[in-house]
Amino acid sequence: MTQNNLDSFGARSTLTVGDRSYEIYRLDALRSAGVGHVDRLPFSLRVLVENLLRNEDGVAVTQADITAAASWDAKAEPTVEIAYHPARVLLQDFTGVPAVVDLAAMRDAIKTMGGDPQRINPLEPADLVIDHSVQIDHFGTDQAFGLNVQLEYQRNRERYAFLRWGQESFGNFSVVPPGTGICHQVNLEYLGRTVWTKQVGDVTQAYPDTLVGTDSHTTMINGLSVLGWGVGGIEAEAAMLGQPVSMLLPQVVGFRLHGTLAEGATATDLVLTVTQMLRKKGVVGKFVEFYGPGLDSLSLPDRATIANMAPEYGATCGFFPIDDETLSFLRFTNRPQESVALVEAYAKEQGLFRTKDTPDPEFTDTLELDLSTVEPSIAGPKRPQDRIPLRASQGAWRELIGDKAKAGPVAVRGKDYSLSHGSVVIAAITSCTNTSNPSVLVAAGLLARKAAALGLRRKPWVKTSLAPGSRVVTEYLAKSGLLNDLETLGFNVVGYGCTTCIGNSGPLADEIVEAIDAGDLVAASVLSGNRNFEGRISPNVRANYLASPPLVVAYAIAGHMDFDLQESPIGQDASGNDVFLKDVWPSPQEVRDVVRQCLGAEMFAQQYASVFEGDESWQRLATPKGELYAWDDGSTYVRNPPYFEGMSRDKAPLADITGARVLAKLGDSVTTDHISPAGNIPKSGPAGKYLVEHGVEPKDFNSFGARRGNHEVMIRGTFANIRLRNQLAPGTEGGVTRHIPSGEQMSIYDASVKYRDEGVPLVVLGGVEYGTGSSRDWAAKGTILLGVKAVIVKSFERIHRSNLVGMGVLPCVYKDGEDAQTLGLTGEEEFSITGIAEGLTPKKMVKVSAKAADGSVKEFEVVARLDTPNEVEYYENGGILQYVLRRMLKE
Repeated sequence: MTQNNLDSFGARSTLTVGDRSYEIYRLDALRSAGVGHVDRLPFSLRVLVENLLRNEDGVAVTQADITAAASWDAKAEPTVEIAYHPARVLLQDFTGVPAVVDLAAMRDAIKTMGGDPQRINPLEPADLVIDHSVQIDHFGTDQAFGLNVQLEYQRNRERYAFLRWGQESFGNFSVVPPGTGICHQVNLEYLGRTVWTKQVGDVTQAYPDTLVGTDSHTTMINGLSVLGWGVGGIEAEAAMLGQPVSMLLPQVVGFRLHGTLAEGATATDLVLTVTQMLRKKGVVGKFVEFYGPGLDSLSLPDRATIANMAPEYGATCGFFPIDDETLSFLRFTNRPQESVALVEAYAKEQGLFRTKDTPDPEFTDTLELDLSTVEPSIAGPKRPQDRIPLRASQGAWRELIGDKAKAGPVAVRGKDYSLSHGSVVIAAITSCTNTSNPSVLVAAGLLARKAAALGLRRKPWVKTSLAPGSRVVTEYLAKSGLLNDLETLGFNVVGYGCTTCIGNSGPLADEIVEAIDAGDLVAASVLSGNRNFEGRISPNVRANYLASPPLVVAYAIAGHMDFDLQESPIGQDASGNDVFLKDVWPSPQEVRDVVRQCLGAEMFAQQYASVFEGDESWQRLATPKGELYAWDDGSTYVRNPPYFEGMSRDKAPLADITGARVLAKLGDSVTTDHISPAGNIPKSGPAGKYLVEHGVEPKDFNSFGARRGNHEVMIRGTFANIRLRNQLAPGTEGGVTRHIPSGEQMSIYDASVKYRDEGVPLVVLGGVEYGTGSSRDWAAKGTILLGVKAVIVKSFERIHRSNLVGMGVLPCVYKDGEDAQTLGLTGEEEFSITGIAEGLTPKKMVKVSAKAADGSVKEFEVVARLDTPNEVEYYENGGILQYVLRRMLKE
């Protein structure tokens, strides 16, 4: 029987499926006990209630916690704190490398303090997929993939060897090597089970598959009815070490779908519509659950596309319940038959299976969409929620560009063409959001086939790329012959990874960059991704649009945003006749025919048979050995971080923040892309100078993402995004600030060093939606390493606030109606935050005083956004890793 479970409600039971028996925790035991109303809860919350039942220990999870969760009040503000124990953890390499670095550093630290390094080991399964490192240096040729992979290994050999050490040194930890796929698509097609099993003593437990991931788009797996979302690397590390995720039982917004998609509309158009609607609704910090008859017309890949973009619409997750389509997809992707049978039996036994007759759950709020009203769309130029109907795209572009449209074209050196505002210089089929969905990729291939047959080609200034999320994609495109058609238009496979969607679009040709710079052109990109924030896609591209894969191909042919794809011809055929988008757009039946004929379970069986083995380059990597990592002081990729320096077994007393200066005063919607180092490393910046000083030539700089294991590089790139606007340094863009009181203008990193030498703590001021975007732990790690003790804003995005707490930074929110502007704060004041030393409680009000140069003082209160008792403990310990380490030492 299960150990250390109190089972206060007598929920432990046995489920027999075929010839196997499983231990389960029955949700209907609560109804029998007269507790709550589980059968009316949203399906996503039923999963959380089961999680609590199974993990009841009287400490982290109590009988009262279970009762409160089962009695969830849909309309109440979240106040019930629960301890959520995810079944597993998913990592990608950009955020995974620093997580493994931290675990290695924890082994050193625990040994220094007299503990056993082997205690530092993932207690729950952790899978790391290397997908964020490949960059598009080569494109448009048959050799592009091989050359990009070769460069990937050259740039990342050291960090890949470190990850192989981790796989061999840590138990319960697996690595999916480079060139395999994108973590979320691999999770959807292979790793996710919907119902998880684990041996506990002499029984096999069965329970809902749940996870946290170090990438915000972990939510893609919600389409497979697996509850999971993105957290920071530090939270993921704690989960790997057996610590529960502390969270408030959320409100759940129900999104009712009905009808079917009209001809011409794709899953991408649907998710852009859903994203716009939910952003307008306001669902930050909430669960979204989809229901209604419209689910029956959505394939599971369509659902996964919608679930993937939960971070874009602001929700913690976008959940779809288990139904017949779930079972069909599990069979289609070659999951073992006994696993599919268990999913069906378990879900039906637990009231987790949806049918057409299932009553609608009770929700906090609802909204609905008639699928037939969805129309072809794009979103941009810098936010995924800014949807533009395709029919209005040309007008929207002209409104955006305004008087700049009067500027003439700029000739491109050595070419017979010119560029102008709106020239599409990047067209990328990228991102698991869409490459996991065969219907939109087949549609792109069919459009390419029809266009190529008519003699249409991409414009010569467009950098085209195809980066599938798994090798299954290449196999079905090749089998159907569509891969050749895509290659004819320049969409050759460039790698299996995130590429353009995360900013790894690679360099544009020198002559293209010269023309853009010469005309100060607003060049454009069109990508089938999920993010298009400023400065993310390419430093040379200022307008970025999300679109479906077939529209990406169409824009590559058109070559310009000042173009009406629906009314103007996209080119001429061999006879000079106009060709319109409608002439090459495939019908839904054509797409279905190819999908039915060219996809099968055998493809998934073949491609995932050796998913952890890798190619020869991976297998030949020289790998360090031993339980402790042999840190190399000369390494510019992997260094022992300073988080545990001087750490004692007992936590230090809390202290107020006094005499602080503002490092950066920022506006609204500052994203983690603005804060966290990402993309290329500029030669002239602090990080570039550091690398040069350590013997690295600029051609070998690689990206910030690839060097996340080196805190010295990353701290120098924090708050250094080329589009960051610091109000302390008006008229500038990038990581620039002014040192106060000297007034000297310098880089944010150099200012932080100067303040550190002066013994001055720092704060950051911001506006609404601070920390929107990816779950980048370095946005918090870089903040604390720069010396920032507190961040004061109008509102936080969920993941970043949590990450700040996890690193020991105090997140503070102005009272309603107040902000830096209404309080008259210039950012040149000297700040003190008091009320910390006397003790903290969840969401305590603390006092801020801001002393100006003339001696006048403004006093106001802010909410210290430590939302739960667990978060208070993390902050008191200096961060979540220090908390876990001290707990392990005491145990």
